[in-house]
Amino acid sequence: MGPNCKIIRVEESNEGTFGAFLIKKKAFCVTLELPDHNNQQYISNIPPGRYLCMRYKSQKYDTFQIAEVSGRTKILIHAGNRLKDTEGCVLMGQYWGKLQGERAVLNSGDTFKEFMNQMADYETFWLDIVEV
Repeated sequence: MGPNCKIIRVEESNEGTFGAFLIKKKAFCVTLELPDHNNQQYISNIPPGRYLCMRYKSQKYDTFQIAEVSGRTKILIHAGNRLKDTEGCVLMGQYWGKLQGERAVLNSGDTFKEFMNQMADYETFWLDIVEV
């Protein structure tokens, strides 16, 4: 089992849900999720709670899937900058900013690679999602 992780959501609007991702209680990066649309598949962030994350590998991804979200499947943690880059997944970036006029997370590719490096020895970890 990997280290305990947490997303602390600090803002939600029609521009997205913005948070901070912690590993072992230390700030690691920022996150971007879709706004809340009642946990609907592909168009909503996920409800606050505690989730088991499991390694997920496909032709496109080597990442972690946030499991056991009621009524949802294939919620991944991955690189991406803007809301158009997610269908309900969690995007990681080094910092918040703007990209082509839209709010975004930036330096996402390198940030995600560093996350996967830190999690290389683990197949699972717990993720707590909380709102302030």
